[in-house]
Amino acid sequence: MSAQLTQPSKRQTRFAKFAGLAALLVVVGLLLIAVPSVFAKAETSTQTVHNETETFVDTFPCDSGTLAEITITYNGVFHETENENGTHFTFTQTGTFEAIVAGDPASPYTGKFTIWGGSNDNRQSEADTFTFTVHLEGSDGSVQTAHITEHFNVSANGEVNTFSKLNCS
Repeated sequence: MSAQLTQPSKRQTRFAKFAGLAALLVVVGLLLIAVPSVFAKAETSTQTVHNETETFVDTFPCDSGTLAEITITYNGVFHETENENGTHFTFTQTGTFEAIVAGDPASPYTGKFTIWGGSNDNRQSEADTFTFTVHLEGSDGSVQTAHITEHFNVSANGEVNTFSKLNCS
């Protein structure tokens, strides 16, 4: 038995052309929506500093009751990338310091420190982490090292998580 092929009617031909055109328009529309986010131009900035000096009053990480006038000299790099989907930020500072505590026989304290921080956020979530390490020596020979890690994040469903951890030695 052989099958007979019949020519489509004009109505079927117009419908097929219309369906093909509609499918093409849907594909083009999806590309117009998806492609810009894939090829979104990211804006970046980087700042590098050398031998920056700052003076401020703060406490020692492992002795939160003692105020000190602290002068730091550091190098640092700060970098940010931003596009329509979110932001990435990171920085590092490392340097030396002198801390003066009024009436403290071990004062002045001197030493080295490093700070790092990073942040990522998008339309659904955010995560931020920071670390701080300091090694200080008193003029009397006393030594102290501290490391702090702090983290904060918000999940896509709005749940907030944080922690802060301090290690002293």
